[in-house]
Amino acid sequence: MRRVVITGLGTVNALGPDVRTSWPRMLAGENGVRLIKNFPTEDLPVRFAASVDWNPEEFFAGPEFRKLDPFTMFALKATAEALLDAGLDPAKESEEAREAYGAIVGTGIGGITGIVEQHTEMLERGSRRVSPHFIPKIMANAVSGQVAIRHGLLGTAFTTSSACASSGHAMAMAFQAIRTGEIDVAVTGGAESATTRLSVSGFANMRALSTRNDAPELACRPFDKNRDGFVMGEGAGILIFEEYERAKKRGARFYAEVKGYGSTDDAYHITAPKEDGAGPARAFRLAIKMAGIDPETVHYVNAHGTSTPYNDAIETRALKRFFGEHARKLAVSSTKSMIGHLLGASSAVELVATALSVHQGRVHPTRNLEVPDPECDLDYVPGAARELSIQNALSNSLGFGGHNISICIGRPG
Repeated sequence: MRRVVITGLGTVNALGPDVRTSWPRMLAGENGVRLIKNFPTEDLPVRFAASVDWNPEEFFAGPEFRKLDPFTMFALKATAEALLDAGLDPAKESEEAREAYGAIVGTGIGGITGIVEQHTEMLERGSRRVSPHFIPKIMANAVSGQVAIRHGLLGTAFTTSSACASSGHAMAMAFQAIRTGEIDVAVTGGAESATTRLSVSGFANMRALSTRNDAPELACRPFDKNRDGFVMGEGAGILIFEEYERAKKRGARFYAEVKGYGSTDDAYHITAPKEDGAGPARAFRLAIKMAGIDPETVHYVNAHGTSTPYNDAIETRALKRFFGEHARKLAVSSTKSMIGHLLGASSAVELVATALSVHQGRVHPTRNLEVPDPECDLDYVPGAARELSIQNALSNSLGFGGHNISICIGRPG
C-alpha cells in the first residue's frame, strides 16, 4: 500500500478565515462564540453561535455569489488556501495530470441556508420566484462538485454524509483512494453552514445546545462539570492528501503522515451514544491497527469534545477502555471549545489543528475547563497551550446515527 502525507491546509472558522489567523488564536485559547446577528433570535431559546465573521462578497462576486450556498463558499475558500499552501495549482496542469486529483468532501446537512431562504421566498412571493439555482446550490454534493469544477480535478469526486463524522469519512475515503492508487492527490475535508433559525430551533428543542445566553463566551466547556450542551459552529476545513513519493519528489513540506483510521457504529440510538464507549474504543483500535503502531506512541488526542453531558463522559470512558493506563499520559483537547461544533465539517477543521500540532509540537488548550467533572479525569490541556513532541495522534468524531471515526496521523516514519 502507498503512503499518504498532508501537504496543504486551509480553513474558515469562527476564529478566522484562514489558518494563519485562526491557528494562533486557537493556541491562545480565544473565544469564537458570539451572539447571532444575521437573523432574529428574540424568541429562540438559544441566541448565540460560533459564526464565521467574514464578507463572502469579497471572494465571490456577481452571478457566482448567487449560485453558491455558504457551505460551498466556505469549502472553496479553504480549498484555495490549502492548494496554495501545498504549492499546487492543478488548473495549470495537463488533463492527464488532473486525472490523478480527486475531491472528496463531507457535509452533515448541506445547503440548509439555501433551503430556508428559498422556502421563505416561495411563501412570500410565490413558486415562480424560487431560484433556478436552488437545487444545484443546496444539494450536498455541490461542495465536492464545485471544488472539482473550480480546479479542474478529473479524478474521483463525491460527498460523504454521516452527521458529525461526515468529513472524517471523507478523509478516510481520500486516504484509501490514494493508498490503493486510484488517485495521487486528494482535496478533502468538509464544510457546513447550518446556523439558521430552523436548525438552531431544532437542536435547541432536542436539548442538545447550551443555553448560556447571558455568557456565550463561557457556553462551550468540554469536560467541565457544568457543561450544558454544544454550541453551533460553521465553516470548513480542507486538507491536501498526497501520495508520499510524489510529494517527496517535488520537495513538498509534510505536516504529517496519514497512517490509518477506524470507522465503527454503536448500532444503539439515532442521537445518543452508547454509554459503555465500546463503539469509539473499537474505532481507536482499528485506527491504531491500520497504522501499525504501538498505542503507547500516541501522545495527543484531538477529542470530539462537544460539551454535552453524555459525549464527554463517554468519550473519556472510550479512551480509558482502549488505552488503559496510557490514557492518563495522553494530552487531550477539544477544538470545539473555541469554534463550536461544525457538525459535518468538525472532523476536518480538527484534523487541520491536529496536523499543525504534530508539525509544530504544540497543542491548543481546552477553553472554559474550570471545574473538572469527576467522570472526565484525563489531561484535557486546561488553561494554556502546551509544547509537546508528538509521534502519533488521533482525531476523533462521533456522530448522530452512532457513527464513530478516528483518524491516526503522525510524524512520517
